[in-house]
Amino acid sequence: MSDQSNPTEDEGLETLFAGYRQFRETVWPERRKLFETLARDGQHPRALVISCSDSRVDPAMVFGAGPGELFIIRNVANLVPPYKPDGDYHGTSAALEFAVRVLQVPRIIVLGHAMCGGVHALLNGFPDSARDFVAPWMRIANEARSRALACDPVDAQTACEQETVKLSLRNLRSFPWVAERLAEGSLRLYGGSFDIRSGVLTLLKDDGNFYPA
Repeated sequence: MSDQSNPTEDEGLETLFAGYRQFRETVWPERRKLFETLARDGQHPRALVISCSDSRVDPAMVFGAGPGELFIIRNVANLVPPYKPDGDYHGTSAALEFAVRVLQVPRIIVLGHAMCGGVHALLNGFPDSARDFVAPWMRIANEARSRALACDPVDAQTACEQETVKLSLRNLRSFPWVAERLAEGSLRLYGGSFDIRSGVLTLLKDDGNFYPA
Protein backbone atom coordinates (compact mmCIF):
# COMPACT_ATOMS: atom_id res chain seq x y z
CA MET A 1 0.00 0.00 0.00
CA SER A 2 1.31 3.44 -0.90
CA ASP A 3 1.84 5.86 1.95
CA GLN A 4 0.93 8.76 -0.32
CA SER A 5 -2.63 9.99 0.03
CA ASN A 6 -4.70 11.03 -2.95
CA PRO A 7 -3.98 14.75 -3.53
CA THR A 8 -7.67 15.34 -4.27
CA GLU A 9 -8.49 14.19 -0.73
CA ASP A 10 -6.15 16.74 0.83
CA GLU A 11 -8.22 19.86 1.47
CA GLY A 12 -5.16 21.94 2.34
CA LEU A 13 -3.43 21.00 -0.91
CA GLU A 14 -6.62 21.64 -2.87
CA THR A 15 -6.68 25.14 -1.39
CA LEU A 16 -3.18 25.69 -2.78
CA PHE A 17 -4.24 24.38 -6.18
CA ALA A 18 -7.22 26.72 -6.11
CA GLY A 19 -4.83 29.57 -5.44
CA TYR A 20 -2.73 28.48 -8.41
CA ARG A 21 -5.76 28.40 -10.67
CA GLN A 22 -6.71 31.88 -9.55
CA PHE A 23 -3.12 32.99 -10.28
CA ARG A 24 -3.34 31.58 -13.80
CA GLU A 25 -6.73 33.19 -14.43
CA THR A 26 -6.14 36.64 -12.96
CA VAL A 27 -2.48 37.34 -12.14
CA TRP A 28 -0.67 35.56 -14.96
CA PRO A 29 -2.42 37.42 -17.82
CA GLU A 30 -1.58 40.75 -16.17
CA ARG A 31 2.04 39.83 -15.37
CA ARG A 32 2.82 37.67 -18.38
CA LYS A 33 4.96 40.28 -20.10
CA LEU A 34 6.97 40.75 -16.89
CA PHE A 35 7.65 37.02 -16.61
CA GLU A 36 8.55 36.81 -20.29
CA THR A 37 11.04 39.66 -19.79
CA LEU A 38 12.53 37.94 -16.75
CA ALA A 39 12.81 34.69 -18.69
CA ARG A 40 14.49 36.44 -21.62
CA ASP A 41 16.77 38.88 -19.80
CA GLY A 42 17.45 37.02 -16.56
CA GLN A 43 17.16 38.29 -13.02
CA HIS A 44 18.63 41.54 -11.71
CA PRO A 45 17.29 41.79 -8.15
CA ARG A 46 17.43 45.07 -6.26
CA ALA A 47 18.57 43.35 -3.09
CA LEU A 48 19.37 40.10 -1.37
CA VAL A 49 17.12 39.61 1.66
CA ILE A 50 18.17 37.10 4.33
CA SER A 51 15.03 36.29 6.25
CA CYS A 52 13.61 33.72 8.63
CA SER A 53 11.74 30.69 7.30
CA ASP A 54 8.79 31.61 9.53
CA SER A 55 5.62 31.37 7.44
CA ARG A 56 4.28 34.59 8.96
CA VAL A 57 7.08 36.71 7.48
CA ASP A 58 7.03 37.28 3.73
CA PRO A 59 9.84 39.63 2.63
CA ALA A 60 8.21 40.30 -0.74
CA MET A 61 5.01 41.35 1.01
CA VAL A 62 6.83 43.46 3.60
CA PHE A 63 8.71 45.38 0.91
CA GLY A 64 5.92 45.38 -1.68
CA ALA A 65 8.22 43.68 -4.18
CA GLY A 66 7.24 41.78 -7.30
CA PRO A 67 8.85 38.93 -9.24
CA GLY A 68 12.53 39.49 -9.98
CA GLU A 69 13.01 42.30 -7.46
CA LEU A 70 14.34 40.35 -4.48
CA PHE A 71 16.71 37.42 -4.17
CA ILE A 72 15.63 35.78 -0.91
CA ILE A 73 17.47 33.40 1.39
CA ARG A 74 15.33 31.95 4.16
CA ASN A 75 16.51 29.85 7.07
CA VAL A 76 15.80 29.39 10.77
CA ALA A 77 16.30 32.73 12.55
CA ASN A 78 17.71 34.58 9.51
CA LEU A 79 21.27 33.55 10.35
CA VAL A 80 24.42 33.97 8.29
CA PRO A 81 27.14 31.52 9.30
CA PRO A 82 30.79 32.57 9.32
CA TYR A 83 32.78 32.09 6.11
CA LYS A 84 33.92 28.47 6.10
CA PRO A 85 34.58 26.94 2.68
CA ASP A 86 34.94 23.18 3.05
CA GLY A 87 33.35 19.98 1.82
CA ASP A 88 30.22 20.29 3.95
CA TYR A 89 26.81 21.46 2.78
CA HIS A 90 26.32 25.21 3.09
CA GLY A 91 22.96 26.20 1.64
CA THR A 92 22.93 29.75 2.99
CA SER A 93 26.54 30.43 2.02
CA ALA A 94 25.99 28.98 -1.46
CA ALA A 95 22.99 31.22 -2.08
CA LEU A 96 24.92 34.18 -0.69
CA GLU A 97 27.81 33.51 -3.06
CA PHE A 98 25.46 33.30 -6.02
CA ALA A 99 23.72 36.56 -5.12
CA VAL A 100 26.89 38.53 -4.42
CA ARG A 101 29.33 37.15 -6.97
CA VAL A 102 27.09 36.09 -9.86
CA LEU A 103 24.06 38.37 -9.63
CA GLN A 104 26.10 41.26 -8.20
CA VAL A 105 23.29 42.46 -5.92
CA PRO A 106 23.92 46.04 -4.78
CA ARG A 107 22.56 45.62 -1.24
CA ILE A 108 21.93 42.94 1.38
CA ILE A 109 19.18 43.21 3.99
CA VAL A 110 19.17 40.93 7.02
CA LEU A 111 15.54 40.83 8.11
CA GLY A 112 14.76 39.56 11.60
CA HIS A 113 11.31 39.39 13.10
CA ALA A 114 9.33 39.34 16.33
CA MET A 115 8.25 36.09 17.97
CA CYS A 116 11.00 34.08 16.27
CA GLY A 117 10.72 30.42 17.26
CA GLY A 118 14.41 29.74 16.70
CA VAL A 119 15.40 32.56 19.03
CA HIS A 120 12.86 31.40 21.61
CA ALA A 121 14.40 27.93 21.58
CA LEU A 122 17.89 29.40 21.80
CA LEU A 123 16.89 31.26 24.94
CA ASN A 124 14.68 28.64 26.57
CA GLY A 125 15.90 25.28 25.32
CA PHE A 126 15.24 23.12 22.27
CA PRO A 127 12.53 20.47 22.17
CA ASP A 128 13.69 16.91 21.49
CA SER A 129 12.03 17.10 18.08
CA ALA A 130 14.38 19.91 16.99
CA ARG A 131 17.78 18.60 18.02
CA ASP A 132 19.07 16.92 14.85
CA PHE A 133 19.57 20.10 12.84
CA VAL A 134 17.87 23.09 14.46
CA ALA A 135 19.87 23.06 17.69
CA PRO A 136 23.28 22.76 15.95
CA TRP A 137 22.28 25.45 13.46
CA MET A 138 21.26 27.84 16.22
CA ARG A 139 24.69 27.50 17.84
CA ILE A 140 25.73 30.10 15.28
CA ALA A 141 23.75 32.56 17.41
CA ASN A 142 25.25 31.69 20.80
CA GLU A 143 27.07 35.02 20.81
CA ALA A 144 23.79 36.85 20.18
CA ARG A 145 22.22 34.99 23.11
CA SER A 146 25.09 35.95 25.40
CA ARG A 147 24.94 39.59 24.38
CA ALA A 148 21.18 39.77 24.89
CA LEU A 149 21.31 38.19 28.35
CA ALA A 150 24.33 40.25 29.45
CA CYS A 151 22.33 43.45 28.95
CA ASP A 152 19.66 42.24 31.39
CA PRO A 153 16.93 43.39 29.01
CA VAL A 154 13.29 43.63 29.95
CA ASP A 155 12.46 41.63 26.83
CA ALA A 156 15.21 39.07 26.22
CA GLN A 157 13.35 37.67 23.20
CA THR A 158 13.34 40.99 21.36
CA ALA A 159 16.91 41.76 22.39
CA CYS A 160 18.13 38.41 21.11
CA GLU A 161 16.18 38.76 17.85
CA GLN A 162 17.93 42.07 17.26
CA GLU A 163 21.31 40.62 18.22
CA THR A 164 20.92 37.84 15.63
CA VAL A 165 20.55 40.53 12.96
CA LYS A 166 23.73 42.24 14.17
CA LEU A 167 25.58 38.93 14.32
CA SER A 168 24.55 38.01 10.78
CA LEU A 169 25.76 41.38 9.53
CA ARG A 170 29.13 40.79 11.23
CA ASN A 171 29.36 37.31 9.75
CA LEU A 172 28.61 38.67 6.29
CA ARG A 173 31.79 40.71 6.52
CA SER A 174 33.81 37.52 7.08
CA PHE A 175 33.16 36.49 3.46
CA PRO A 176 36.11 37.91 1.50
CA TRP A 177 34.10 38.71 -1.61
CA VAL A 178 31.50 40.53 0.50
CA ALA A 179 34.25 42.51 2.24
CA GLU A 180 35.84 43.32 -1.12
CA ARG A 181 32.65 44.72 -2.57
CA LEU A 182 31.94 46.66 0.62
CA ALA A 183 35.38 48.23 0.40
CA GLU A 184 34.90 49.29 -3.21
CA GLY A 185 31.45 50.68 -2.46
CA SER A 186 29.47 48.42 -4.79
CA LEU A 187 27.62 46.68 -1.97
CA ARG A 188 25.82 47.94 1.15
CA LEU A 189 24.50 46.09 4.19
CA TYR A 190 21.30 46.80 6.13
CA GLY A 191 19.60 45.24 9.12
CA GLY A 192 15.94 45.30 10.02
CA SER A 193 13.24 43.60 12.04
CA PHE A 194 9.57 43.08 11.22
CA ASP A 195 7.01 42.90 14.02
CA ILE A 196 4.30 40.49 12.91
CA ARG A 197 2.04 41.75 15.71
CA SER A 198 1.96 45.37 14.58
CA GLY A 199 3.23 45.29 10.99
CA VAL A 200 6.00 47.75 11.90
CA LEU A 201 9.42 47.46 10.23
CA THR A 202 12.38 48.81 12.18
CA LEU A 203 15.86 49.45 10.78
CA LEU A 204 19.23 49.14 12.47
CA LYS A 205 21.04 52.48 12.68
CA ASP A 206 24.68 53.35 13.33
CA ASP A 207 24.07 53.73 17.08
CA GLY A 208 23.14 50.03 17.31
CA ASN A 209 19.45 50.63 17.90
CA PHE A 210 16.40 49.81 15.76
CA TYR A 211 14.07 52.60 14.65
CA PRO A 212 10.80 52.58 12.65
CA ALA A 213 11.42 52.76 8.91
